[in-house]
Amino acid sequence: MSKIIYQAAINLFASLIRVAAPFNKKIQSGVEGRRNVFENLQKALAAREGKKPVAWFHAASLGEFEQGRPVMEAYKLAYPDHFLLLTFFSPSGYEVRKNYTGADFVCYLPIDTHANAARFVQIVKPRIAFFIKYEFWLNYLQELKKSDAYILSFSSIFRPGQIYFKPQGFLHRDMLGAVDHLFVQNEQSVSMLRQIGITACSIAGDTRFDRVKEIALKARDLPEIAAFTNYQTCLVAGSVWEADMQVLIPVLNRFEAQLKAIIAPHEIKKDEIGDWRKQLAGKSVLYSELHSVTDLSAYSYLIIDNVGMLSSLYKYGQMAFIGGAFGVGLHNILEAATFGLPVIFGDKSYRRFQEAVDLIALGGAFPVSGVASAEQIIGDFLANDSKRATAGRISETYVASGTGATEIIMGKVKQIIG
Repeated sequence: MSKIIYQAAINLFASLIRVAAPFNKKIQSGVEGRRNVFENLQKALAAREGKKPVAWFHAASLGEFEQGRPVMEAYKLAYPDHFLLLTFFSPSGYEVRKNYTGADFVCYLPIDTHANAARFVQIVKPRIAFFIKYEFWLNYLQELKKSDAYILSFSSIFRPGQIYFKPQGFLHRDMLGAVDHLFVQNEQSVSMLRQIGITACSIAGDTRFDRVKEIALKARDLPEIAAFTNYQTCLVAGSVWEADMQVLIPVLNRFEAQLKAIIAPHEIKKDEIGDWRKQLAGKSVLYSELHSVTDLSAYSYLIIDNVGMLSSLYKYGQMAFIGGAFGVGLHNILEAATFGLPVIFGDKSYRRFQEAVDLIALGGAFPVSGVASAEQIIGDFLANDSKRATAGRISETYVASGTGATEIIMGKVKQIIG
């Protein structure tokens, strides 16, 4: 892709999302959220005391935000007088974290047209810019290179087959080359980058390990969840989709007398949740209904119909089923693993997630192809508590051994900022 084609494609994309906005709630949120972004930015920056230096963190969505959060918080601790700007590309990140108190200002990133990027960088004038994982935008990188900003990327992981390493990926290689330093997750990523001439790179690891370890230490006590589990064996089904539940429901019905379940859908869809409840053999209750229930221990299944509490639920489980791997991709297994839970997931879409591959090899994670294999694994854990506990310890140890990326990244930041 040439730069001319890129500019044309970005401008076309900006036009198309405006046309599509009335017909798609998510797109509409993004369009409306970007409408006054420059004016709001100017007001926020004009109001800062003493023209504080700006540190800009950009995350594509909620997952990247959680990945970047340990670095944001460490940065704010080290430089409390700096202005921390957080931007999102996706509504699924912005709408959930627009009130994040760790940042001085949170907004959408304007679409990467040349005019938008130039105006944004001219207004913000960041001292340092952080791009989390894969979020690289050509015009923003070019404008940052013209300024005095130091550009840093972290938590990336590179694999053969990605566009950066294909003959037609020269523009994407240019984007990587514009970054002053890339912190990556493993040695393979460093080796692949160096093969395409990117030498300003080093291993820091994955900041998600630092984040989930912190989550485990600060997990909320939820008396209502404890009352529901009532010291019985409980499976936490996190970020599950319809495809996951079609595997899981028959297994839960099979073991209803032995196993409770907390079910947290990836998306809260009333009709879909209603269908699941009809298919489940045991009694189920929504989290929003708990205030009207007197005997929670009488229920087999608790369905979470809100967003934001999943990471604290894993502490009440003995095993976890993580959704997404029968569809577009596996969701976060580290949040469950850090609590010492063996993790189970579909066998279709997990291979690009290094932690899943690692934990399978170590014996802390278990891919399943369908109802029969899920029933076998869950049944084994119910019949053999020692086996379940051993797998859980493997998961917990794996997370503990992967922490430390934030400290490495902040070491570099302190060299730059002083």
